Amino acid sequence: MRKNIFVFSFIFLATLLLAACGSADQEEGTDEHWESIQEKGEIVAGTSGTLIGASYYDENDELTGYTVEIMREIGERLDLEVSFEIMGADDLATAINSGRIDVGANDATITETNQEKFGFTDPYKYSYIVAAVRESDNSGIETLEDLEGKKAGGAASTIYSQIAEHYGAEVVTYGNAPNEAYLSDISTARTDLVLNDYYLTKFGVAAFPDFDLHLHPTLKFNPTEQALMMPKESTTLQEEMNGALNDMREDGTLSELAKEFYEEDASQEPDVEVEIVEGLDF
Repeated sequence: MRKNIFVFSFIFLATLLLAACGSADQEEGTDEHWESIQEKGEIVAGTSGTLIGASYYDENDELTGYTVEIMREIGERLDLEVSFEIMGADDLATAINSGRIDVGANDATITETNQEKFGFTDPYKYSYIVAAVRESDNSGIETLEDLEGKKAGGAASTIYSQIAEHYGAEVVTYGNAPNEAYLSDISTARTDLVLNDYYLTKFGVAAFPDFDLHLHPTLKFNPTEQALMMPKESTTLQEEMNGALNDMREDGTLSELAKEFYEEDASQEPDVEVEIVEGLDF
C-alpha cells in the first residue's frame, strides 16, 4: 500500500513538473516575439497599399489610410518604429508564419477559422459585406444565389472570395493589384462583381466615377470585424497592441481616423439593417 502511495505521489509530482515546464516554455515562447520586437525597436507590418481608404498611396505617393495610420499610432504609443512591407492579401499569412513580418495590417476579417490559425487584436473597424456590380444591370444579380456561374474578382484567401465560391461563382484573382484593376473588369463585363466590406467597396467605387459601377442596392449582409493579425502564440504582442488600441478608442483617436478616411465612424458598429446569412463563417 505504501509503495502504491509512493508511486502515485511520484507520478503526480512528475506531472506537475512537466506541466510547469510546459507552461514556462509556452510563456517563454509567447514573450520571445515581443522581446525581439523591443530589442529591434521596430515592428514590421505587412500591408497591400492598394485598398482605398485603408492602405493606399496618396497623391504625394505616401503610404496612408485608416489601417496604416492606426498601425503608426500604435507604434508611437508603444515607443516603436513601424515599417511596412508591401504584399498582397494572399501573402500575409505566409509572411507572418515565416517571421518576415510581425503583424498583418490589411483589414483582416476576424472569423472562427482565422482565429484557429492566428492571433488578432480587438477590432478597430466594424462593417458588413456588400457587392460592387455594374450599375446598368446589377450584373444580373438579385440575390446571393444568382452568383452561380458569375465571375467574382478578389484575393483567393479572403472570406469574400470563399463566400463567392460557396454560391457557385468563379473567383478571378489579381495578385496585389490596385482597386482599378478589379473594378474596371466589372465595368467592362470581364467579371461581374467584387464582394468586400462596405467601406472599402464604397470608396473604391467612388474613386472611379466613369466606370459602370455601384454598390448593389439590396445585397447587405453579415456584419464583419477587422483587426490586426499576428502569430497565434504572440499573446504579449497582442496584449500590448490591444492596450494601445483601447487607449485610442477611449481618447477618440480611432474615431477621428475613421472619419478622416471613411467620412463615417467605422470604429463603431454601423447602424444599418443587414441580412444575416448563416453558414458563411469560413
